Amino acid sequence: MDLKTHIRGVPDFPKPGILFYDIGTLLANGPAWQETTRRLTDVVREEKPDVLLGIESRGFLVAAPLAAALGIGLVMVRKKGKLPGRTVAHTYTLEYGHDTIEIQEGVLKPGQRAVLLDDLLATGGTAAAALTLAQQMNVTVSRAAFIIELEFLKGRERLGVPVTSLVSYAC
Repeated sequence: MDLKTHIRGVPDFPKPGILFYDIGTLLANGPAWQETTRRLTDVVREEKPDVLLGIESRGFLVAAPLAAALGIGLVMVRKKGKLPGRTVAHTYTLEYGHDTIEIQEGVLKPGQRAVLLDDLLATGGTAAAALTLAQQMNVTVSRAAFIIELEFLKGRERLGVPVTSLVSYAC
């Protein structure tokens, strides 16, 4: 199945000049979504992770069915102030400023193996920050996996782990 045919391009969203790749149409198609999760599950299973790291917010949609299929946990990587209780934070630089991501304290254990998941890899800034945060918590991230990769933004070059993407756009 060609998953690309189930991903809608939305011009000028969220601002003029941007072509947004919408997985909403993929999620809405049962057979296409099932095939997407099957392919990602096969990739992730090979890594034998203890836990999956899902990046806010569409990364939760990607990671949750995989964690359930593999019988392992899912840890949410969220923007600052979105998680209850104590958190471990990492602040990183964006093109025009800074952002902070967090993981709840105690949900990751030192020595665990993890795979990072999100819907889309663009510049790799948030994914790289999530990898750094996991490493600070003494967790080994063996792979990052995405539904979509915007190859022309070269995000995978920032990650330092093997990257799998199911659909790629060259420009």
